[in-house]
Amino acid sequence: MTTLKSSGGKADGDERFAALLNNAGAVRAVASSVEGTLGAKGLNCMLVDRFGNTTITNDGSTILDRMDAAHPAARLLIHAAKAQEKAVGDGTTTTVVLANALIQEGAAQIVRGVPAAKVIEGLRLGVDAALAGLKSLARPVSSLKDPRLLYTARVAARSQHDIAALVLEAARLVGAEQLADPAFRLQDLVRAEEGAANEVIAGLLLSQTRLNRLMPLSASPARLLLIDDALEPEPVKEGALSTESGFARYLENERLFRQQVAQILDTNVQAVLAARNIHEIAEEAMTAAGIIAFRRVSARDMFRVAVHTGARLLKRGGLNRSAEEIEAALGRAERIEEDERLEFTRIEGGSGRPTATILVGAATAEVKEERERIARDGASAAQYAFAEGVLPGGGAAELAAISAVRRRREAAQGMAIYGIDCVLESLKRPAAQMTANAGFNPLEKVEEAMAAQSREANPALAIDLDTGQVADMERLEVIDPLRVKQAALKTAAEVAEAILSIQTVLRRREGPENAPESPAS
Repeated sequence: MTTLKSSGGKADGDERFAALLNNAGAVRAVASSVEGTLGAKGLNCMLVDRFGNTTITNDGSTILDRMDAAHPAARLLIHAAKAQEKAVGDGTTTTVVLANALIQEGAAQIVRGVPAAKVIEGLRLGVDAALAGLKSLARPVSSLKDPRLLYTARVAARSQHDIAALVLEAARLVGAEQLADPAFRLQDLVRAEEGAANEVIAGLLLSQTRLNRLMPLSASPARLLLIDDALEPEPVKEGALSTESGFARYLENERLFRQQVAQILDTNVQAVLAARNIHEIAEEAMTAAGIIAFRRVSARDMFRVAVHTGARLLKRGGLNRSAEEIEAALGRAERIEEDERLEFTRIEGGSGRPTATILVGAATAEVKEERERIARDGASAAQYAFAEGVLPGGGAAELAAISAVRRRREAAQGMAIYGIDCVLESLKRPAAQMTANAGFNPLEKVEEAMAAQSREANPALAIDLDTGQVADMERLEVIDPLRVKQAALKTAAEVAEAILSIQTVLRRREGPENAPESPAS
């Protein structure tokens, strides 16, 4: 990384570039806290709060999310990296490493005398060329049986073979159509539980347990009624019971409600899910009939159950229909069962859209949280690999993209080439950092890998972090999704452009933004 030095005197270096150097230093501090976790040989970071509670992780997103950072530039980088995590579910550490490299290199060029506008212009040209270079290197994944899906999930899951296998099994259960749907997120199917065994469930898990212990634990097969409302009599207005007409209305509502409950029983339903409360009259009747009931099911879970079982959500008024009409709204599943020990309920084999739950077991709460993060990263990587293709990992793809950026530099004119140079240097940083984390000389090894790529015309060559030798990353099963790589570079470039374009930092006036000025006396 280029050392920041002023080309002028103290006033020139310390005052003209004070904001730039201060912001670059803050970014460097954030990057130094996470870059040591990058790659297969990356180490953990311990986060300690003021109460002494600790979190040990090498997940960049978790470190950034819980880091105590007050500097505005540091917070800008953290927010951008978290946005990367939210958008694609992985690549936060790579984003930080790339952003730091772009900012340090760009700041050095500006201090040397290159106008910031020209550096930013070059950054844009270089990043566009790099993105195009990455896309040209990508290889499609045409089948859910392609082993590269497993490799991609395993790399993102930090070599946790058991979790990668769960992710692949779940991906095959939900199917190619859902994986290719931008609105679908495979990582949302991950759930970690203390004391559970690793398992992929061909269905859903609900946090609710049955209404009372006299109800059956399971039903197989099961017909489900979903009530997007309370299962109770229509209420009367407050104070109405003190009047004859109000009391009569209360009795009539209870009579109608008993009819509704009878209609439910006539449908021969095995399970009832209500979004709100279930009245004791309905609870008693369903218990006697051997129906499993659940109350206060979240809107999200109600929707997921409806989609998976093919059920149609009914409001309270819909229960006034005939038993045949109610039966037409029922969903169906092969099995519904409560796990009393873990306190959740399975709904498996629905007749609607296929789904899955990636159940990850853990011994403690701390381990549970970390394993859930790992599984979500693996699931996200596998989905993007299938939807948009894969690249060789280990920093090989970024090194291979350098040739496209060099060609763009040759065609560029003026001082923008110095901004392109920043991109050229930053593309070396992921491979260099992973090599350094493995205990090898990053300068030597990165140059070896680049020379080998050029000599053998093989963009998959990088450094084997076990041996320190140049190796084919695809043969080593080190593969990354194209989408994650592109998103990391785009996000890093946006942060770098924002930081490098700041000339002055001022303290903003407190209070309403548009407060009227005091009238002149």
